[in-house]
Amino acid sequence: MKNILEYLERTAEKYPGRTAVEDDKESLTWKELANLSRRMGTAAGKRITSGDPVVILAPKGPLALAAMFGAVYGGGFYVNVDPGFPSERLREIFRVLHPKLVLIRQEEVPLIRQAGYTGDYCLLHEAAGEEPDLELLERRRKDSRSEDILYGIFTSGSTGTPKGIAVSHRAVIDFITHFTEIFGIDEKDRIGNQAPFDFDVSVKDIYSAVMTGGTLVLIPRHLFSVPAALLDYLCEKKTTVLIWAVSALTMVSALGGFKYRIPSDVRKVMFSGEVMPANQLACWQQALPEAEFVNLYGPTEITCNCTYFPVKGILREEEKLPIGKAFPGRRVFLLTEEGREIREPEKTGEICVAGESLSLGYYHNPTETRRRFRERKSPEGKEERYYRTGDLGFWGKDGNLYFSGRKDFQIKFNGHRIELEEIERVLDQMPGIEKSCCVTDQRKTCLAAFYMGKAIPGEIRLWLKKRLPGYMVPRKIFQTEKLPLTKNGKTDRKALQKRLEDRK
Repeated sequence: MKNILEYLERTAEKYPGRTAVEDDKESLTWKELANLSRRMGTAAGKRITSGDPVVILAPKGPLALAAMFGAVYGGGFYVNVDPGFPSERLREIFRVLHPKLVLIRQEEVPLIRQAGYTGDYCLLHEAAGEEPDLELLERRRKDSRSEDILYGIFTSGSTGTPKGIAVSHRAVIDFITHFTEIFGIDEKDRIGNQAPFDFDVSVKDIYSAVMTGGTLVLIPRHLFSVPAALLDYLCEKKTTVLIWAVSALTMVSALGGFKYRIPSDVRKVMFSGEVMPANQLACWQQALPEAEFVNLYGPTEITCNCTYFPVKGILREEEKLPIGKAFPGRRVFLLTEEGREIREPEKTGEICVAGESLSLGYYHNPTETRRRFRERKSPEGKEERYYRTGDLGFWGKDGNLYFSGRKDFQIKFNGHRIELEEIERVLDQMPGIEKSCCVTDQRKTCLAAFYMGKAIPGEIRLWLKKRLPGYMVPRKIFQTEKLPLTKNGKTDRKALQKRLEDRK
């Protein structure tokens, strides 16, 4: 199969009456989802040509999901955009995409006008009422190839300008095939979706359901600030699989959620995005002793993940959690600054990825694409394309890959090179600390730590002095009830940096 819609149609034919997607307000069966997507595809197809981007400016929900598939039925690719984005970011996204069509709710129309968009738009409820034009949809399908773009996801660029990562049908089909086979996801699973649709963690949720016939359970964002309500929702929806950001999981465990209720139907917990603190992982393992836990790693540019590590047993506080071994079809290797491959254990280099499921690059940005996506001779002597992640890692003596921080989080402070994540790892091992985050101010003149937990700053400073060089001990240590999160569930370092500078 070359187009993701073939999997949607196969599943709709096999499980027409089974629930495809549901949230706290509505649900659609697989047959209803496919039919609604064709209606929306007709509305899109009348307004775009093959290969065009379609912006979907709508909250996460069954209708937004149908709009995504509708964009593809119409011959284009979808780009989900959060209605909560400031108009300046919307303006930058429109500038990169030059979209001919935005699918939108009536209340969001002023947003696109404020962002300077003057092109065509179609209201979601009107697109949902369109009479399907099967001939149009068939023509668009005949024009399609497996290397066509399926979706675009915007991430922050190093220059402050958002970059649109373009991912093909083939990349998703190859990755999700391996993903569902390795982890045994099937039609009986109910996948609890945490991530917004404009983040690639949701790709695993959505397409694991599409390719197996499982049910996609959309979890409202507001529940992630109320552990008891979140756990009630997981239990009521009988969720079996969680593929979440680390901070979303630690919010539940750090705030004592399991003392209230345990989501006993959950059989798989997969996490990514940040380093999982050993004590928080242990909380989840003790609450769900029969569940499988998997550490996933990989940036959006390589389609979700390139390595995985099934966690066996409860880690000791001082143990470092591996990011594991490569998925089938991938080659993961380390390079020095000079481009030499590192094969020796415990020598740090930049994590690079080749093989299946690399993204097509950055949309309308050939310069940045050439900078991050390179060519090299593979060990077999063939030319291969690879992606430089900007992450640092090393091979352990056990053969697993270990993450050792972002190049971006490696700072020069008082003449010393410091890994902020190394300080966080030592902090997270301290009894009385649930989770921590280290930041510096913009001028790199003040190193600070923020933490959740009952420990007191004086004790924390003594703990750090016994385990780290003096120049790595934060000058300021702040207790906080919650660490702020970005929209995709990662710790928001920029918000903490601002908090630090406001306190100075």
